[in-house]
Amino acid sequence: MTVATGKIDVPGIQGVILDIEGTICPISFVKDVLFPYALESLPGVLETSWDSPSFAPFRDAFPAEHRGSPSALLSHVKDLMAKDVKIAYLKSLQGHLWLTGYQSGALRCSLFPDVAPAIRQWHAQGKKILIYSSGSVAAQKLLLQYTTEAENGGDLREFIEGWYDTVNAGMKNEGSSYQKILEEERKKGVEINTDVWVFFSDNVKEVEAADKAGIKTVFTVRPGNAEVPDAELEKYNVAERFDNVNFV
Repeated sequence: MTVATGKIDVPGIQGVILDIEGTICPISFVKDVLFPYALESLPGVLETSWDSPSFAPFRDAFPAEHRGSPSALLSHVKDLMAKDVKIAYLKSLQGHLWLTGYQSGALRCSLFPDVAPAIRQWHAQGKKILIYSSGSVAAQKLLLQYTTEAENGGDLREFIEGWYDTVNAGMKNEGSSYQKILEEERKKGVEINTDVWVFFSDNVKEVEAADKAGIKTVFTVRPGNAEVPDAELEKYNVAERFDNVNFV
């Protein structure tokens, strides 16, 4: 894949929607840190909290055939994660497990170096910033709260004005999901036209879906991301860094 490293202009932008994995942080943080942590911590949680009221909502969200015992649930979780299945009840459980890791200091997310400065700059310019990820909203907030950024203890949540996942918005490869996000923002009084929003993602299908919904897009190329043929990206803006994008 040939990447244009110069500046690109995406004019008139008033709202920004950000993917997480492969866009604001390395895929390796999710694949090599978060996922293994969840799998490693789950057996202990199942042993100590199986019947606890605090764990019951996460357990009971699983299909009945997979929550008859701790071992059955553990086996199902391992199978889902091995297949990289993105389903709401798994994402909720993962977020619950990660909470302990973040709060203990075992987990901290290192964002790409251009991300936090860009988020702060966009916010200072009055742009609305939203997160839209396949990870649960709870997991999104943890990731942006516990970063390795020096300012404000690494917490960037104050700059994010909306959080969306596959539960409250829909699947990311469907144009209707992006339309729903903007509808939800309008309910909050955010009157911004569709064509002055921009969506950043490293996933071609997601970029295509947002584009079809009338939202401007930037395909993000980051270290560790999968290679994408040039032919699939010819009609899209492509950037390696957020500061390569001018909202003129």
